[in-house]
Parts: sequence; structure tokens; C-alpha cells
Amino acid sequence: MSSIAIDLFLLSIVWIHVFLAPYTKVEESFNLHATHDVLMYGVGPNALKNYDHFTFPGAVPRTFLGSVLLAWLSTPVIALANKLGLVSSKFDLQIIVRLVLATLNAAGLCYMRRAISRRFSYTTSALFVLLTCSQFHLPFWMGRTLPNMFALLPVNISTGLLIGHNPVSVRQSKRVYKAAIALLSFTAVVFRAEIALLLAPLSFQLLITRKLTVLELIKVGLYSSVTSIALTVLVDSYFWQTFLLWPELHGIYFNVYEGKSVEWGISPPLTYIKNYLPKLLLGSLPLACISAILDNRITSLLFPSLSFIALISCLGHKEWRFVIYVVPIFNLAAARAASFLIFRKPPLLRRAFILATTGIITTNLLITIVFTLSSIYNYPGGEAMTLLHKLYPTFHKSTPHVHISNLAAQTGASLFLHLNAPPYLAPYFLSDQPFRPRSFTWIYNKTEHLDERTIALSHEITHVISEGRPSRPYSGYFAPVATVLSFDRWYVDRAILGKLGYGIVTKPEELTKGFGMVKSGKLWILERTNK
Repeated sequence: MSSIAIDLFLLSIVWIHVFLAPYTKVEESFNLHATHDVLMYGVGPNALKNYDHFTFPGAVPRTFLGSVLLAWLSTPVIALANKLGLVSSKFDLQIIVRLVLATLNAAGLCYMRRAISRRFSYTTSALFVLLTCSQFHLPFWMGRTLPNMFALLPVNISTGLLIGHNPVSVRQSKRVYKAAIALLSFTAVVFRAEIALLLAPLSFQLLITRKLTVLELIKVGLYSSVTSIALTVLVDSYFWQTFLLWPELHGIYFNVYEGKSVEWGISPPLTYIKNYLPKLLLGSLPLACISAILDNRITSLLFPSLSFIALISCLGHKEWRFVIYVVPIFNLAAARAASFLIFRKPPLLRRAFILATTGIITTNLLITIVFTLSSIYNYPGGEAMTLLHKLYPTFHKSTPHVHISNLAAQTGASLFLHLNAPPYLAPYFLSDQPFRPRSFTWIYNKTEHLDERTIALSHEITHVISEGRPSRPYSGYFAPVATVLSFDRWYVDRAILGKLGYGIVTKPEELTKGFGMVKSGKLWILERTNK
């Protein structure tokens, strides 16, 4: 398989995840809605009053830099898609924006893969892609607008620089190391402050191995940090309309100094090692451990990532996305081990290792299929909004005023799904956008903390996406129109699977009864009856 074919394979897997699960969740909402506002309103001073973040600012301010760049990069893609007849609503723009982000992150992994091919071997780089694509979390989330996914691209480029450089001189080598340090400094300052915990051990490693001097390290770190601070303060002070705003500094103050991150939960110190890394890496984890023993180059490359995990484990609040950046380097280590083992000279041993590697990738794929199916049916808010628009076409006899519950807002009801309310698609996106009379403009209401009785007595509200079953306060006011089912759990019928072990179950339909997904009602679409 050619190098380009491998890159296209990686890109296709990431794109498939976007198409399979096109909706988003609340963690992605700031950057997604910021991108929406830049696309739909522009960035002029008069446009800012329409931006969503002034209504829903979140716990701490986030940078607009990634969202602005994503919107600008998406604009020509949207224009091309429109020319090809692929854009019919704002929701299509959400998918395109996510595809663009996924493509950028895939490009970062492809850059790493080519560096791996130069440093180790083509086989190692191919196995790196196979292991990455067989996992769930990284391919699934690469096209999602988490701040961590904006940080992933520069981290992967930095890692690629460290892996693949083949200097012809000390001066060239230093340039590569300085570029890697500058990229990580930029990422820590602008996107995710925890990257500083990855930057610190890497800097230490470069010092003790005499790749950079203390003065060189201070100069590049100081210059890149100051430049990055100036950039983020300039951009975000404008978009937040706040004097001298540095969003990541606010995040550090809120989460670390004030300790507010504990409000989202505290995990034991070994959570990353015991829970999150095994879930992120799947079969790559044991292979990576083997590789650290087999190859000193891998041990050296793993040092910053292992130190990063140790340092970030000291923080009480832990989430898998905080350590997503180390997944590619662990996959490299796993790929190196697999490449080493499958080329052992004794034929019998070689076949055994090939079979084991195939088994690991196959097991990864089976787990990923289960995780992906669970996730596809885990966005009831997006499903509810899509169903609502199907039930009530744009030019309905009445103008809906829809109250969107908190669960719906958190599980997919993004601004891109406000199909029948301003802002409509800009003229340069859809030149044939149909005229919508003002009387037919929908109202999407996300007011929080409204109880059922208050909603029932608010006669302007014509429809509700409710997160509770229709109950007594709604009686006489609203009638259920549709129920949105969502993932609940997986079930295993051990009796049927036991029969399978004895060869009693022979029909495919009997086998499917032994394992399956359980869904339950998560949201209900209600229509007012007392008009």
C-alpha cells in the first residue's frame, strides 16, 4: 500500500466517525457555537452582539482563536460543497466544520506517520495507522470541537518533529527542537494549559541530553510564550469585550488556584493508569510496554509522555481527554513492538506474533464497534431536533415556539440545528436560499430552570422537548407527539450464549437475541393542546 493510500485510509476512518455521529455534546458547544457565530455573523464589531457566548458564557472564558481559524478554513469548503449541491441547511455546515477539523487532525497524524516511517520503518508507520484506526476515542473525537482537539494538531506536529528529524548539523537539530518547544508553548498558552506539564519534562530531557542549553531553552520558551500571550489576549479581549483577557490564565486560576475543578469530581491518583489509558489505548498498551524494553529510542520518546501522566495525576479532577495527547506516541511504541516481533526469523515464532498482532487489532475493532454504536445513539438532543423539524415543516400553519430542555441542549441541540431561525445561511453559502416570511420564524428557547408548571402556563410556548415523561403539570396543556429513544446499556443473555458454546444455537436470529442494545426514552416532543 502506498504512503498516500495509508494517509487516505486514516482520513476516511475519521470522516466515517463524523458521519456516523454528526451531533455534538455540551463539552463541544463553546467552540462549535463560536465557529457558528463567526461563519454566520462575521467578526465585525456590530456582529458581536449576536454571539452566543454572551448569553451562555460557561464557567470560564475560552479562546476564540481556534474557532475563528476553523470558520475561515471551512468557508471555502462550504462554498464548494454548496456548488456541488451538498448544502441544504445549517446542520450541513456543522458536519462540514467537523470534517474540516477532523481533516486537520488527521493531517497531524499523517505528518507523524511519515516521521515514523523515516525514523523506524514503513511497516512501523503502517502498523501505527492500523492501531490508531482500530481504536475508538482518538478517531471518534478528532472531529469534535473540544479545546483538546484544537490542541491535538500542534502537539502531534511537535511530536512528529521530534520523531522524524535527521539533522545534518547541530544547528539544524537545534532548530527542530526549538520548533517543537515553540509549538508546545503556543498550545499551552492558547488552547490547553495542561500541555505545560508535557512541555516541562521534554525541556528537562533536552537539557540533560545537551540537545539545548539553558539559555537557548529560555529564549525560545520566552519568545514563543510572550508572542502567544499577545496573540490570544489581542483576539480574545476583542471577542469577549473584556480588557486584557487571557482565557487559559482564567482557566488555571479557576480550576487550580480556586480548586473549582473538584466540583466536577475527584478521582484517585492512579485513575489515568488504571482506567483511562487502558480504555484509550486498548491493545496498544501491552505492546507499548514491550517496546519500551526492546528499543531505547522508544524509551526516550516515551519519557515526556510518561512524566506528563505522572504530573497530571497529581490533579484531583481527571478526564480521559486531558491525556488524549499521549495516545499517538503510545501507538508508535506499540507499532514498533509489533513490527519488531512479526519479523522474528524462526517461521513458527513469526507466524505466532503475526497472529497475536492480528488478534489485538481485531479485538480493538470489536470494542470500537461497540463503543461507536453506543455513541451513535447517545445524542438524543440532536435526534429530537431533527425529528421536530420533520414533524413540523418550515412553512407550518403556525409558528412554533420550542422550549428545549437542559438534557436536549447538552446532547446535540446546537445552534446549527436552529434551522428555522436567524441567522439563515449567508448568501455566499446558499445563493438560492428560499425566502422565509418573518411570521414563520421559529423561536428556540433554552431558558434554564423552568419547571413544568411554568412552561405549561407560558402560552407562547407551543412545543417542548422535555427530558421527563409527560406528567400531571402538563395534563390539559401538552400532548406527547414523539419519543426519542437513546442508548441505555448493552445486554447479554448468558443462557443463549451458553447454548452457543454447546452448539445448540444454530440460527443467526437466535444468536442476535443473546447480545444487544437496550434503548429507553430520554426525550419527549410535546405539542400544546390548549391554544
